[in-house]
Amino acid sequence: MPQPDESLPQVFVRPGESILVSVPMVLRTLLGSCVGIALRIPRLGIGALCHPMLPICPAGQGASLSTAAGRRYVDFAIRDLARQFDALGAHRGEVKAKLFGGGDVLAIYGDESRPTVGRLNCQAALRVLAEEDIDVVASSLGGECGVNIHFNTGTGEVLLKRHR
Repeated sequence: MPQPDESLPQVFVRPGESILVSVPMVLRTLLGSCVGIALRIPRLGIGALCHPMLPICPAGQGASLSTAAGRRYVDFAIRDLARQFDALGAHRGEVKAKLFGGGDVLAIYGDESRPTVGRLNCQAALRVLAEEDIDVVASSLGGECGVNIHFNTGTGEVLLKRHR
């Protein structure tokens, strides 16, 4: 894996977190069945990475959840960042998304016809990004292994390393 720019500050984004920055830095995370959604608005110099763990916020709980608790869910995390981008003057058409993770890293016993959490996370991310009019410009979703990602918010480059 090429090395990330070590001259930039680096922040590790933990499961259930979202980080939005307005200065170049490297946002890193480790993904299994979770999805990592890297968002960038070049005109404004804004980048964000969210690491939600579950696909959909339970019905009726969205309004009662704290923002920190809501960010565990793909739909909530994307919509929360979209609102923040709106407040900063972004236009949806200029927001570029890159998606990673959503792997089937946990063994499934019994009914293998049921979708896995990883697949559900991928489907939710793609659906909500489309609903929010955010373009997906790159993705590496699914598979059977975890991945490390390093997102350079200044350039938009994402380095990915698969764990076998």
